[in-house]
Amino acid sequence: MPELDSVPELVEPVMVAAFEGWNDAGEAASGAIDHLVKAWEAEELLALDPDDYYDFQVSRPRGDVANGESRGITWPTTRVYLARRRVAGRDVLLVRGAEPNMRWRGFAGDLLAVARELGVGRVVMLGALLADSPHTRPVPITSVAAPERLGRELNLEPTSYEGPTGIVGVLQEVFATAGMETVSLWAAVPHYVAHPPCPKGSLSLLRRVEDILDLTVPLGELPEEARAWEHGVDELASEDSDIADYVRSLEEAKDAAELPEATGEAIAREFERYLKRRGRG
Repeated sequence: MPELDSVPELVEPVMVAAFEGWNDAGEAASGAIDHLVKAWEAEELLALDPDDYYDFQVSRPRGDVANGESRGITWPTTRVYLARRRVAGRDVLLVRGAEPNMRWRGFAGDLLAVARELGVGRVVMLGALLADSPHTRPVPITSVAAPERLGRELNLEPTSYEGPTGIVGVLQEVFATAGMETVSLWAAVPHYVAHPPCPKGSLSLLRRVEDILDLTVPLGELPEEARAWEHGVDELASEDSDIADYVRSLEEAKDAAELPEATGEAIAREFERYLKRRGRG
């Protein structure tokens, strides 16, 4: 585990994490963390040793050369950032990295040790998957929470799943088994526009993070970027009748279903966000 001797004492810290790769369709999850790091001016606290968890022939380091001069190598790793006093006076730890290529149990153990050492009580993990969802509708967010009562307290929509998992699923289990309050949020990114970025997916995840941590995230230009993304996909669909027909079929199926986004509870939650933004604007 990285050395934490120089870390100041934190105030009721929470951890929010996302990982590139299998868990990150359209880079919606990692994009949400990138937004928080920038919006909250978070500073890097530590980085895990990449030699322990990454195969550099699979997750290659990135070179930076300008005007024939090398500016260094950036190695794939997982970094932990600290945003001071950002959640009602509490501290926030932001975890951003690539899904490890090997030794997942050791990797999870290292992050658990970091969380314990820093006094983290709640962990929120972000993921994104490809789904049959239309780009013209709110991006659905499914969730997994532990303990079970936490999901009820937060009014989360539960989900059921059995199959392959990524590092987000592994960490969910490890943190929950260790007795920490743990929530995983998954954005359903339209599979026909899987190319990153997906700001609409990032925006939906951040709005659920606001609910779970009872805070207001400075969204900056992200809502406008989400609208521009949707408009761009609209234009692409209009140029291909097959895609346009497919999108309409997805819209009809989605509208016919009972969507969490259409419930009175969800509308009330959105109104609460509006009031918070007016009060803190």
